[in-house]
Amino acid sequence: MPQQDRHGLNLYQTALSESWPRFVPNNQVTLLHNGEDYFPAIEAAFDRARHDIYLETYIYQNDATGQRIADALQRAASRGVKVYVLIDGYGSQDLSRSMLDRLQADGVKTLIFRPQISPWTFQRQRLRRMHRKIVVVDRSIAFIGGINIIDDKGSEVDMSSRFDYAVALEGPMVDVIRLSAQRLWSRVAWSSFRKGMVKDVPLPVSTFTGGSMRAAFLIRDNFHHRRDIEEAYLQAIRQAKSEIILANAYFLPGLNFRHALIDAAARGVRVVLLLQGKVEYLLEHYGSQALYGTFLDAGIEVYEYRKSFLHSKVAVIDGHWATVGSSNIDPFSLLLSLEANLVVDDEAFGATLLQSLKRTMETDGRQILTASWQQRPAGLRFTSWLCYGLLRLMQGISGYAGENSGRRTNEQ
Repeated sequence: MPQQDRHGLNLYQTALSESWPRFVPNNQVTLLHNGEDYFPAIEAAFDRARHDIYLETYIYQNDATGQRIADALQRAASRGVKVYVLIDGYGSQDLSRSMLDRLQADGVKTLIFRPQISPWTFQRQRLRRMHRKIVVVDRSIAFIGGINIIDDKGSEVDMSSRFDYAVALEGPMVDVIRLSAQRLWSRVAWSSFRKGMVKDVPLPVSTFTGGSMRAAFLIRDNFHHRRDIEEAYLQAIRQAKSEIILANAYFLPGLNFRHALIDAAARGVRVVLLLQGKVEYLLEHYGSQALYGTFLDAGIEVYEYRKSFLHSKVAVIDGHWATVGSSNIDPFSLLLSLEANLVVDDEAFGATLLQSLKRTMETDGRQILTASWQQRPAGLRFTSWLCYGLLRLMQGISGYAGENSGRRTNEQ
């Protein structure tokens, strides 16, 4: 194995060797807000590609955005760039055969992670999805976040863009993410008896030297990294000294996670939750609200974002520990799906994300106050607990005990 590839493999093994973040120095991480930042950035990276591209997405939709990205991938493939696209069989179940045929005709290699299992088949595997959103171009740049390949505003033209984040990453951590993408691609190719195992072809080492940020790459899988993302959150929350801000689309934390937040608030840490305010999936929305009273009683601030659909999966703790990725704080993400988050330990990056979240809460968030929450109509309180109970029942049907819960798996 060439020296440069041994270095990349050693870095990968080191970065993913423990269940807590293993930080790698000398990276540059840039925050991208919504598809307005993300799609032009990955398209430009595709047009610069010289060797290979890996794209992993839960949802790939044949809309204007999907066509735009397909065009960029085709341009890269026509230059001889090897292009690998991995999509989830459930999240992308509506992707037309014509788009898949078009990608393959353009020279783009495509694989589907777990083609859809019938919703009437109560199997645990049905909920094990590939929920990662990763792009890697050569050994030069990687993107991680919560944004799928789908029009930013969806079908409701009068609504603002989905509220979400991703990051662009340059530096040594790119090799770690690239190896993770290669391994997942090869695993899916092998398990589906498809040709397409990635050959170990050495690429030029990135010449980027301008980074000063420490970053850690976290994955969740069903083998050696089942609780890495959750444990990283818990460690940071338990060590917090001043402020915790979580902005999460689907927030149904387990008992340990709830206790960690409540304990932080009890020791004087300001704890703020920015959660989904618009009803997208009824069970998840009202089931999450069943926990509001517990949080409010503990002194935790709760805000709901109602300008559009909230799909972010981010946090900032004590101004310097920040994470951006695909993992929600719910059992679907923390216990079932393949997820990927980047953790950045850097005051400048933390300040940028923190400023964005606080500005959003001030302008587009609605704070839930204890007094008004306690005065909700009995019907709404009943609905919340009914939805929470149904989620727990679905959890039991799925075969999981404890703090797990089920949810529709076509979230964004």
